[in-house]
Amino acid sequence: MLGKLRKLFANPTPAQKPSLPHRERVYAIGDIHGRLDLFETLLETIKDDEAARGPAQTTLVLLGDLIDRGQDSAGVLARARQLSSERHVEILCGNHEEMLLTSLEDSTALRSFLRFGGLETLASYGLAPETVADMEIDEVRDAARRHIPEQDLEFIRSFRKLVRIGDYIFVHAGLRPGVSIETQLGSDCRWIREPFLSHTGNFGGFVVHGHTITEEPDERDNRLGIDTGAYVHGTLTAVGIEGTERWYLTAEDGTHENHQTGATVAA
Repeated sequence: MLGKLRKLFANPTPAQKPSLPHRERVYAIGDIHGRLDLFETLLETIKDDEAARGPAQTTLVLLGDLIDRGQDSAGVLARARQLSSERHVEILCGNHEEMLLTSLEDSTALRSFLRFGGLETLASYGLAPETVADMEIDEVRDAARRHIPEQDLEFIRSFRKLVRIGDYIFVHAGLRPGVSIETQLGSDCRWIREPFLSHTGNFGGFVVHGHTITEEPDERDNRLGIDTGAYVHGTLTAVGIEGTERWYLTAEDGTHENHQTGATVAA
């Protein structure tokens, strides 16, 4: 009986830290939102970090929302497509990519797209805001179809719902608690906030996500949010992962910085 009581009140065994397979490394980048300048700076920082850490099988994960808000969505897509031809890159579909694709077929969706950063995206393809302002909504849709190359739309359509590597699940917005990874809805992966953000249980893996802006990376026992507001705060963040270690790399307006931390607490 005494032995059972000791086990009952003993300190719980710490949860195992999530990890990647041996000799694998991941750099996951948060929501870029048209900030090609920050994206290029962060890629250089990642390149330097890779060189300092030595050889590994490395995957670059872009967590979605490459477009809208910032001034060069077209340039970000072109750079991401170039990267995909040079190295192993996984790109996730964000809610803003979904809005763009839907808006080319649905005028109601187009109105929302324009209000939430789509006007800047169209401008990056040469369709000036003052020109858009003089058009009827169907005319805007037709002009957008003419200005955005089909290869860019096909590229966006290839973006994935989520990616699993080792103990990590990479997704744009989050996961619905209680639903298996295999049956998660794409709409949840691209749009969800609650009940994902407040959930403290196990998602079937440690989740790395963007979508919800925080000034600093949002570290929890079961998830990590790294959308630090590239278009709001001028900070684009990446998390590097190898084994059970995690560290951060950032690009900020007017700077080229490399902030690192040790592994954080994990579920």
